[in-house]
Amino acid sequence: MKVAVVGATGLVGGEILKVLEERNFPVDELLLVASERSVGKQMAFKGKQIKVIGMQDAIAAAPQIAIFSAGGSTSSEWAPKFAEAGIVVVDNSSAWRMDPTKKLVVPEINAKELTKDDKIIANPNCSTIQMVVALNKLHEELKMKRVVVSTYQSVTGTGKNAVDQLMNERAGKQGDMAYPYTIDLNVLPHIDVFQDNGYTKEEMKMILETKKIMSDDSIRVTATAVRIPVMGGHSESVNVEFENDFSLDDIYRILNETEGVKVVDNVKNLEYPMPKDAHGKDEVLVGRVRLDETQPRTVNMWIVADNLRKGAATNAVQIAEYLIKHELV
Repeated sequence: MKVAVVGATGLVGGEILKVLEERNFPVDELLLVASERSVGKQMAFKGKQIKVIGMQDAIAAAPQIAIFSAGGSTSSEWAPKFAEAGIVVVDNSSAWRMDPTKKLVVPEINAKELTKDDKIIANPNCSTIQMVVALNKLHEELKMKRVVVSTYQSVTGTGKNAVDQLMNERAGKQGDMAYPYTIDLNVLPHIDVFQDNGYTKEEMKMILETKKIMSDDSIRVTATAVRIPVMGGHSESVNVEFENDFSLDDIYRILNETEGVKVVDNVKNLEYPMPKDAHGKDEVLVGRVRLDETQPRTVNMWIVADNLRKGAATNAVQIAEYLIKHELV
């Protein structure tokens, strides 16, 4: 099994390497791929140094799978070239997510839709992934009508330049700005670019991707996405209205039965999910579960996950694992 990691030198790329190693992914030869300025650089994997190569060399090496985390423009240009060479691309960017000809996959929910014909597979947005993992089984049993979500997102979702900005500001240093304003001791209700309807692209991703992943356009979703000065994970306040009646015990039972979810909810002992507890973990943490007392069949919950892990790297690696297990590559 030969696997390429495209964008290997970035934050998510580095996390993909870590996840491949941790999960003992069955790779015989690993190709590390990046832009021309990084070609020749050495990176470690399983105690060995591997030299970074360029795109054309990666295609010529003919890996069975290429996990892309190199941005939308790079993916738009190069993913079709890899696919034309018979390489299955698992793409972390937003380039292919809403393409009606491409699958948008969270393995716990819809990997069964994948076939050998799928040569470009989209990895959803990080904030969408953690929300749908938590809500999918609830939707199956209780039928979601409406979701209202506000996110509290880590600077790591923007990339290394945003982490550098936060740490520079915290240390009182001047440096390049990833954001239009200071992020330390501040909150920015602005993730990605604003759209004509007043929502940001990040908010629209959550709205549209949720419907696509769950194959249900009837679910009404509205979102507010906010950047906060933390590292290690995204948090979400989620209010969900269902069609069917339920008790709070039903919600806890379903969440405890949901693959990939860990319930952390004991307010008497001040136990609830926090980004620092999600850091480095693959589970989606759910807590602060309570009934919405303003209307029937509605529940509030707090959902936290490491955006570089389940929100990106782990989800992509799980897709690759599914492809191998089910002999789709």
